[in-house]
Amino acid sequence: MTTTRAGAEAPATGATTRRSRGSAARRPLTGLLFVTPTAVIVAGLFLVPLAILVAMSFMDWPLLGSPTFDGFDNYRHLAHDNQFLGAITFTLVYTAITTVVLFAVAFVLVAVANAPRRGVRFYRTAFFLPYVVGTAAASTMWWVDSSDRLGVFNQALQAASITDQPVGFLDTPGKALFSVITLVTWKFVGFQMVVLLVGVQSIPGELYEAARVDGASMLQRLRYITLPGLKPTIALLTVLSVTGSLLAFDQFYVLTHGGPDNSTVTVVLALYNKAFQSFRLGDAAAEAVVLLIALVVLTVLQLRLLRHRED
Repeated sequence: MTTTRAGAEAPATGATTRRSRGSAARRPLTGLLFVTPTAVIVAGLFLVPLAILVAMSFMDWPLLGSPTFDGFDNYRHLAHDNQFLGAITFTLVYTAITTVVLFAVAFVLVAVANAPRRGVRFYRTAFFLPYVVGTAAASTMWWVDSSDRLGVFNQALQAASITDQPVGFLDTPGKALFSVITLVTWKFVGFQMVVLLVGVQSIPGELYEAARVDGASMLQRLRYITLPGLKPTIALLTVLSVTGSLLAFDQFYVLTHGGPDNSTVTVVLALYNKAFQSFRLGDAAAEAVVLLIALVVLTVLQLRLLRHRED
C-alpha cells in the first residue's frame, strides 16, 4: 500500500512542478503585454521627438527650405551668442533666488498650517488654491494687476498712502524680476507647503516629547529633529524647484515679454525667440540639447549630493 501511494503521488507532484514552471514562463510575457502600451507612448511622444531634435541640432534648418548638414557649427555659435549666455546667467540667478524664497516662505506657512488652531483647514486650502491656477492664467492676471493705469496693486498702494504715483512694477530689470518672483512664490508656495506639511507630520511626535523632557529649545528641536526628518522631502522640493526654475517660460513670456531691454530673458524664452522669431531652428535645437544635458547632469548631481549628506 505504501508503494502504491508513493507511485500515485509522484505523477501529481510532477504535474504540479510542470504547471508552476509554465506559470513562471508566462509571467514575463504577461508583464511585457502590460508594459508595451506605455513603451509605445513613451517612444512616440519622447524618444522619437528627441531623436529628431538631436538631428536638427546638427543641421542648418530654415523654416522654409531644405535642411543641410552643418556639423557642430550650431554648437560653436552658442559660445559666441551673447543673448544665450546672458539668458543662462539670468536663469541661474532667478533659480537661486526663487528656490531659497520658496522654501523659506513655505516653511513659515507650514508652521501656521500645522499649528493646532481654529480654521487651520481654511489656511491650508487658501495657501494651496493659487497652485491650481495655470501659470499662463496667473501671469496674465498678475500683468493686469501690475498695470500702472488699472492695476490693483498700484491702487492699493496709493490708497494706503505708501506712494502717490504708480510704482511701475515692470519698468526696470530689478522691479520686473521682483514681480516675477512674487508671482511664482504666490503660485507655487502652496504646493511646497503641502509637501513639507506631509513630511513634518510623518516625523514621530515621541521625538519632540522626548526633546521637550530633556529641555531642548525650539531651535534645537528644529535643528536636530525637524530638518533631519525632512531631508528626503527637502531633496524632492529642491530638485523640483531647480528644474522648474531652469525651465521657466510662461511667467516671463506673459508678464515681462523678456523686457525691459531683454533683461528677463530665460534660457527657454531665448530658445523660443530663436526658433519662432528668428526662424533659426537648428540653433534653437542645439540650445535645447544643451539645456537637456545640463538638466540631466544637474539633477544627478543634486540627488547624489543629497543622498551623500543623508548617509
